[in-house]
Amino acid sequence: MIVAVIDGMGGGIGAQIVTQLRQELPLEVEILALGTNAIATEKMMKARANRGASGENAIRVSIRQADFIIAPIGVVVPNSMMGEITPAIAEAVAGAPGRKLLLPINQPHFEIVGIEWKALTKQISAAIEVVRQALEAEDV
Repeated sequence: MIVAVIDGMGGGIGAQIVTQLRQELPLEVEILALGTNAIATEKMMKARANRGASGENAIRVSIRQADFIIAPIGVVVPNSMMGEITPAIAEAVAGAPGRKLLLPINQPHFEIVGIEWKALTKQISAAIEVVRQALEAEDV
């Protein structure tokens, strides 16, 4: 199973996701770090992702390999993350065949309503639980 983690800017959210994935899932789960920039990718790699790539084309090509995609919801909104999410990235992620687990993190130019606010670590844990359940279902 391949879990892609996408992040931009400083990569802090992506690094938190990778850290929790590595702590809670078996080592045979491959974690693919996809950063909109090299700093984000580097931070996720330091958190122990298996492989990493940076930039629009790397995301567009690599995202098709993922069984699960974990990222802030901004990855499917063009021009979010201070413009780092290009329309091509947003389209590639939204159209990727993998199951998307998007964290409801507000951006300055849009707000998510009707969702109960939870701490980021709890949001990440909920996403990882979905992946864990899928792994258990595969073993049955």
